Amino acid sequence: MAVPAQADALIDNVNGITLDEDGDVIHFTGLLMTTDGRITKLLGRKDKRPEKLDWRTDMHGKVMLPGFVDAHGHIMDLGFRSMELDLSDTHSLAEAQAKIAAYAEANPERTWILGGGWDQEKWGLGRFPTAAELDAVAGDRPVALTRIDSHAVWVNSAALKAAGITPATKAPPGGRIENGILTDAARLMIMQAVPQPLARERDLAFIQAQQMLLSKGITATADMRTTLDDWLVYRRVADKNLLRIRILSYADSIQTANRAAGGSPSPWLYDDKLKMGGVKLFADGALGSRGACLKAPYADAPKQSGQCLLTDAQLKNLMSRAAMDGFQVAVHAIGDKANAEALDAIEAVSDTYKGDRRWRIEHAQIVDPADLPRFGKGSIIASMQPIHALSDRTMAEARLGPGRLAGAYAWHSMLENKVPLAFGSDYPNDDFNPFHGWVAGFTRADGAGQPFGGWQPQERITREEAWRAYTMGGAYAAFAEDRIGRLAPGLWADFIIVDADPLLATASDLWNMQVEQTWVGGKMMWKRQ
Repeated sequence: MAVPAQADALIDNVNGITLDEDGDVIHFTGLLMTTDGRITKLLGRKDKRPEKLDWRTDMHGKVMLPGFVDAHGHIMDLGFRSMELDLSDTHSLAEAQAKIAAYAEANPERTWILGGGWDQEKWGLGRFPTAAELDAVAGDRPVALTRIDSHAVWVNSAALKAAGITPATKAPPGGRIENGILTDAARLMIMQAVPQPLARERDLAFIQAQQMLLSKGITATADMRTTLDDWLVYRRVADKNLLRIRILSYADSIQTANRAAGGSPSPWLYDDKLKMGGVKLFADGALGSRGACLKAPYADAPKQSGQCLLTDAQLKNLMSRAAMDGFQVAVHAIGDKANAEALDAIEAVSDTYKGDRRWRIEHAQIVDPADLPRFGKGSIIASMQPIHALSDRTMAEARLGPGRLAGAYAWHSMLENKVPLAFGSDYPNDDFNPFHGWVAGFTRADGAGQPFGGWQPQERITREEAWRAYTMGGAYAAFAEDRIGRLAPGLWADFIIVDADPLLATASDLWNMQVEQTWVGGKMMWKRQ
């Protein structure tokens, strides 16, 4: 029997820009794909267009780029944050208190007041806020507000009572309780008391997050710390044919991974839109809440060095349990001691679990310069967030002092040591606009050029290297480079249409770049109104 010719679709008359396998820039003017959304050919200006097409779209010379791959985010947290009290725009404790009071008055039906995004460093407070300062504005309803890094929660007396926490309550290992602030492992004591959202509320939060990500040109994202409830949301939404973004899922525990995916990584589901391929582990907390595990005490708190949340034996055991089932391991490590312990564990288990494992270290924020070369060995990926260098810089200087910043947010040093970089944003804990992260990557400054000359400018990378980390890097980090991350034959047609050429734009113009359309699998999933 004759095989029918495969139907084709053409996105024509574009100023197309992508990277090849080596990271070199490629220009094209047309993208030919199958009707199910896989690229068959990139066309140049002189290339003949097919005469018979299933459909054709003329982009009138607009700029086409591959969609961004955010290598580290929290989808459901982003969705719920958009539906709850958001304190990320507050600049003082008084401003936050006023916003909390107004929210409480406007939402009398809520039994708990939930939200987050506060940052005592941004407030210039010099300390953590207290339960009494929440009591003064929130009344008798329980309040639980997560710090911007998600490693501390600020609660009032009613929330402490609801959770059964008294002055005599001891914090669990790996956590602290301090006058209305619960960090790291202690946060769970409050979260277990918070009423759980209904399934329809979870689904709505996901739809909200999906739209927000697509609007920024993010076509795929790693979901770091997927719970079983989150996985069920993604499956429910996909079953209704409403999943529009690609989710690279890393379970919050080995137990979740096995319950959701079975005894090995899940297959790619829903036309490569969903896969659970890894497990997320925590070596320490965050720098802002002084939970990051350091080799020496904090410069601004000489009696504290943070907390490593797992012993060496525990970390190696968990990594082995995940690896023996074929799950990729992603270890959250922010402090230099936590990074060293993660490297120790990877080196130890790599002798047993060989092959292309692509061990991930998430954040890799503060690294002892002596440990940087170790990242270049053993198939390790540095999954980093360039926007953190802007939002954290004054706090990092205070926490560490100027003499301990040599291995901080060290993207250039990673590349010098031949370490694959994967860029993301850690949303909703920071700005998830990938153009802002891209600018931060090659300038170490914001869209206004601040700080002048860039913070720790020796760690700048090139514009193309930062772009690669935000596209190909995120795909490679999740074993998805044969599907997404650039525009090439055989890969999915995941692309965005933007308002200017990002390789010619000034840093300021790139910072303000606008996404006009976002396409996933050859289908337009979002359009600016």
